[in-house]
Amino acid sequence: MENIKKKFLGFGLGLRHDHYEEILETKPAVDWFEILTENYLVPGGKPLYYLDQIRAQYPLVMHGVSLSIGSMDPLDKKYLSSVKELMQRVEPKWISDHLCWTGVHGKNTHDLLPLPYTEEAVAHIANRLMQVQEFLGQRILIENVSSYVNFKDSEMTEWEFITEIATRADCLILLDVNNVYVSSVNHEFSAEDYIDYLPIERVYQIHLAGHSDMGDYIIDTHDHAIVDSVWKLYEKTIQRMGMISTMIERDDHIPPLNELLKELNYAKKIAKNCAVLA
Repeated sequence: MENIKKKFLGFGLGLRHDHYEEILETKPAVDWFEILTENYLVPGGKPLYYLDQIRAQYPLVMHGVSLSIGSMDPLDKKYLSSVKELMQRVEPKWISDHLCWTGVHGKNTHDLLPLPYTEEAVAHIANRLMQVQEFLGQRILIENVSSYVNFKDSEMTEWEFITEIATRADCLILLDVNNVYVSSVNHEFSAEDYIDYLPIERVYQIHLAGHSDMGDYIIDTHDHAIVDSVWKLYEKTIQRMGMISTMIERDDHIPPLNELLKELNYAKKIAKNCAVLA
């Protein structure tokens, strides 16, 4: 199994079809793009055409939503084979998916469902992650998801849970700063404690995104600009961890590319200021 060398890729964006043409025409100052794996598990057509064109000009990473690593179902070898084929085509810097489950009995809910933070779940998921990494031939990144319910059976905090899994499976972490903030508000825990606990050497990538504030709770919607509280948490993260490859997600109400570039430049400014102060 290949050990991915930690490398600072710079500042990237989620690749969305709304921006395909503009990216190829204007070649924006983006260091890399993150692709949604499932959008390109197809035999041909426009998605792969544009992917090949953009891949020739920018580094890429792959980000999946269907691994369902927390499910009790057997691992989907057909899906993993498709992911491996796409890896061979794209040659991504790394691949990632979510620490959650997405379905059961072969049915995909197309949602990132929460897990109980128990020793049993840690052992189950770590074992499955080791199988996935062995099949793909390299370590992968797992991402913390936003959550809206707690399990009474949980035996540890979320940050202890993801750290223990990453350690046992020898996998890496994709830290979604927005998700940490969303869950901290919903469950009334300290987002700063979460950031302070994570093992720096395993955090290879950061996600930033917007959310919807419903008053009594927050929903991770990726359809708004990043709010000040998330920017502040990102600043704390960089102060503790140093420069981590950072990208911005936007999945709905997608604005013109230039608006996302402004947000990306703001992330650069925060990170560079933190580096100067460190």
